[in-house]
Amino acid sequence: MLRAASLVAFCALLPLIPMQKKMVVTVGPAPVGPYSPAVKAGGFIYVSGTLAQDDTGTLVADNDAAAQTRHIIERMRRVLVTAGSSLEQVVAVTVYLRRAADFQAMNGAYAAFWPQSPPTRTTVITDLLLEADVEISMVAVANGGDRRVIHPEGWASSPNPYSYAIRTGDTLFLSGLVPRNGRDNTPVTGDIGVQTRAVMDNAGALLAAAGMDHSHIVSGRVYLPDGANFGGMNEAYRGYFTKAAPPARATVIAGLAGPQYAVEMTFVASSAPREAIDPGQNLSRAIRAGRTLYVSGALGNDSTNAGDAAAQTRETLARIGTTLREAGYTPADVVDGLVYLTDLSLFGPMNTEYRNFFGSEFPARATVGAGLVSPGAVVEIMVTAVKP
Repeated sequence: MLRAASLVAFCALLPLIPMQKKMVVTVGPAPVGPYSPAVKAGGFIYVSGTLAQDDTGTLVADNDAAAQTRHIIERMRRVLVTAGSSLEQVVAVTVYLRRAADFQAMNGAYAAFWPQSPPTRTTVITDLLLEADVEISMVAVANGGDRRVIHPEGWASSPNPYSYAIRTGDTLFLSGLVPRNGRDNTPVTGDIGVQTRAVMDNAGALLAAAGMDHSHIVSGRVYLPDGANFGGMNEAYRGYFTKAAPPARATVIAGLAGPQYAVEMTFVASSAPREAIDPGQNLSRAIRAGRTLYVSGALGNDSTNAGDAAAQTRETLARIGTTLREAGYTPADVVDGLVYLTDLSLFGPMNTEYRNFFGSEFPARATVGAGLVSPGAVVEIMVTAVKP
């Protein structure tokens, strides 16, 4: 039996212990699709891609990226508070912009929310629902949770309001990395091979500063403005995973905030025990790290369903279901999702199949428009699951 003093000490630690059961967080206007505003699981709060909507769901501040950014982050602040977190506890942010020209306006508004130790951030150019100018998704830890900024010795400060990497527990989140010299922020020029190696070397420096290496990467997202660079990127990329299976990954065609860059990559790494599900040359179908399963972007296109969003979504989710089962998970364990559509007019039929697959207690999700590297594919879905 616990002594009284020990019991008091244990109870004081309870807020710091990650929740064991997935919890859906509901606040604000109703989602426009089958997803939850946020999900709390495994010590993280996954906040869905959020638009600048008022409480009726109407988009506000049309064609004003700064005002939309402020409105979105205030909305997300309310979600985080409801989930027992705060903006100060955010570890990773993804910003989707409809126009690259809005980057500075978004950046200026965004910076005011994190005057110090900002979260990691990735910013890409995609099509957005409701013709919004900005969409933002986040991952945070609970109040009192571990959150440490990682910055390699000798690197210059980030030129924008983000930290290059943040570690919490055994998980490391990296910002979207472009081919840039860490010591002085000058661009690295050259072909896609040169630029990919520059990105991967930057990732290596950040990983080393956190006591990790490339073999600890569990999930990655690759953004290419030009799909013709897919093969060259892969050739350079795979050379960094000769000692361990490559991570789960999704690669899409999307614009970058800096037109001088040919590639941007963002990664999650983990020092937890790592198991690859169906490892391949360039990616693994999934990586399990501790209780978390990171599933690669899955496609469902074949010779019979080109352009058919419903059929492709059904097949994509069936393949994700198979991966979940093989790893010992179920759809109910999925906490976060990312859906890429080549045409946002396909949002409705995709949602119908997505709803059928998950049933209820939907994961958090972002849905954006982007090009896919597989001919005939119109939908790609990437998910993260956490075992209770």
